Amino acid sequence: MVEDGRTDVWVDTQSAEDLLSRAQELVPTALEKAKEANWFPGRWKMIISKIEHVPSRLSDLSSHPFFSKNALCKEQLQAVTKTLGETIELAELCSQERYGGKLQMQSDLDALSAKLDLNLRDCGLLIKTGVLGEATLPLVAINSSVEPEASTPWNIRELLARLQIGHLESKHRALDNLVEVMKEDEKNVLAVLGRSNISALVQLLTATSPRIREKTITVICSLAESGSCENLLVSEGVLPPLIKLLESGSTVGKEKATISLLRLSMSADTARSIVGHGGVRPLIEICQIGDSVSQAAAAGTLKNLSAVPEVRQNLADEGIISTMINLLDCGLLLGSKEYAAECLQNLTASNDTLRKSVISEGGVRSLLTYLDGPLPQESAVGALRNLVGLVPMEALDSHGLLPRLVHVLKAGSLGAQQAAASSICRVCSSTEMKRLVGEAGCIPLLVKLLEAKTNSAREVAAQAISSLVALSQNCREVKRDEKSVPNLVQLLDPCPQNTAKKYAVSCLTSLSSSKKCKRLMISYGAIGYLKKLSEMEIPGSKKLLERLERGKLRSLFSRK
Repeated sequence: MVEDGRTDVWVDTQSAEDLLSRAQELVPTALEKAKEANWFPGRWKMIISKIEHVPSRLSDLSSHPFFSKNALCKEQLQAVTKTLGETIELAELCSQERYGGKLQMQSDLDALSAKLDLNLRDCGLLIKTGVLGEATLPLVAINSSVEPEASTPWNIRELLARLQIGHLESKHRALDNLVEVMKEDEKNVLAVLGRSNISALVQLLTATSPRIREKTITVICSLAESGSCENLLVSEGVLPPLIKLLESGSTVGKEKATISLLRLSMSADTARSIVGHGGVRPLIEICQIGDSVSQAAAAGTLKNLSAVPEVRQNLADEGIISTMINLLDCGLLLGSKEYAAECLQNLTASNDTLRKSVISEGGVRSLLTYLDGPLPQESAVGALRNLVGLVPMEALDSHGLLPRLVHVLKAGSLGAQQAAASSICRVCSSTEMKRLVGEAGCIPLLVKLLEAKTNSAREVAAQAISSLVALSQNCREVKRDEKSVPNLVQLLDPCPQNTAKKYAVSCLTSLSSSKKCKRLMISYGAIGYLKKLSEMEIPGSKKLLERLERGKLRSLFSRK
């Protein structure tokens, strides 16, 4: 490839036909001289076999209809011509025994062989990439500036082709321009991006130059965040070099690599692959010592990994539990803490061993402290819900569980309120705990939650109340709430989507000892609902219906 000002000028002033003619003339001369070389016969035999393939590559290029208009084609012909000239020079030195030193000549011949490999490969790639289908700008013009009007699909395709063709320095220059084009016209880049371009970028992630790796990961990070080529990136082997960057990359490299993995790990299959490639340990280390952005991205990636049940134990073995609890306490960004809470919620979803580990590491205290914020997060309440059944009542009380649940029921999102109500269901296994929940002020908030927009929230609120009203003082508080009976009667709706009806029946049965509550139930239409529920054999509905109908008859007789 063209790498200096002198040869650039040659490319600009020589036509493609002239360059082709010159290369074709040099091939027989190079072959003849190579066969006459007396020294290093093994190396020359290999070089000769490669030169013999040059004519077919030149023929492929020259037969293309846009052969004479393509800057890349002209540059490639110039590179082939230069390599053939070097072959003739070295062959003459070897045949005349005029080389300076044996080791130096061996090195020069190895370098010549590598150049021939590169020339043959690049000529083939020019055909495969499709860039010969249109005239393109010479490398000098591209390096001068990236004008908005030059950012056309064919110019972008040519830039992408340069990532695969030529020496590392020319690829470096192509990367510089691609980074700029991505900032201005990412849509067009994505439109012409192909598997071979992705593969070339992935290979550049392992370049020896830190600058090239840094620019490459910047492009790959943009591609991952675009959401349009995750599968291509993974199938072309991007995960191992990304994980390597986590371990030994620059600050920018680590940040971009973690952001890339955050996006890619949203796929369960990719999450498994990240674990399989040893990505957990470096992600955990970044959570412990990384800067704020990298820390948040690493925590988010680990959260995505924890969503896959079969890898949760692997994560725990690498120390993820203590790391996430520490993030809850000391995370640099709120995002890091949110990811940590979600991760703990995933880890504790269905595994008692992991739940016990979170409890023993102090996770309950950290989750409760995190809930003190003005907008308590659903994930933290969900994690607590998964843990409370394994924590003694005394410990929950001393940690201040109930005031936090009240705070969530007042200030949390609907999902957080639902998780809080579910937590109440799980802790109310004893009369004492039911008393404490009632005294904490949860009942009016649960009654209000019966009006929630989602069926699942209404159901869990009704379930919590049905458990609490088993205690007489709680039952009296529910009776005193003006909204309790109307809200519960609404939940007698027999439609299949209403899964709260059995709990509503249970709650209303407990309240039916009050004449006032029975009258309210009747006035809000409970009898009509209960008749349908009785036909559906919903537990307790027939008994409650009979009570209300007897009360209605007595009321009629008393009026007479």
